[in-house]
Amino acid sequence: MPEFDRHVLETLREPLEAGRITISRAALQADFPAACQLIAAMNPCPCGWRGDPGGRCRCTPEIAARYLRKLSGPLLDRIDIQIEIPALTSAELSARSSATGEASAAIAQRVAAARERQLQRQGKTNRELSGREVDDVCRPDAAGETLLREAGERFGWSARAYYRVLKVARTIADLAGAAMPSVAQVGEAIQYRRAFGSL
Repeated sequence: MPEFDRHVLETLREPLEAGRITISRAALQADFPAACQLIAAMNPCPCGWRGDPGGRCRCTPEIAARYLRKLSGPLLDRIDIQIEIPALTSAELSARSSATGEASAAIAQRVAAARERQLQRQGKTNRELSGREVDDVCRPDAAGETLLREAGERFGWSARAYYRVLKVARTIADLAGAAMPSVAQVGEAIQYRRAFGSL
């Protein structure tokens, strides 16, 4: 992502937030549907080796910070899941290639069932919920509420980030068939948002 011009990246804010984009030219204005699922990747620094145990990174902390700052706080607020993936050793890659996981068909069934739960409960997906609807639909149990509040204070989340974590927790609960997000599900949602917590 940071390889794109910052202005280009900032234009993603509207479609990520509203699912549409407005184009204004002279006295005319047009709205277009632009709901999307953004999947993006980035390196931790310009050379890509920051944090490498072999010490291959030659970027100074200032250079790495400047690189990461190309992604503004308001843009990051609109990205629901942000995961840092450390580099794997050859041995770890080899072990992973022989591991077996859950079949895609089983995952697809669980996702379809979770989506159906959302449509039956509120007539739309969790992504489309407004702030007030999130308060009504996504409220976790008492322990989850406490954990979420503490995480928000610790990481300095904006209101938008707070509500997005709630939506992710609600979606995790839907995938599990739970009536409301538990503290474990809130914890999982928080983990999915910690990659840029210090920016």
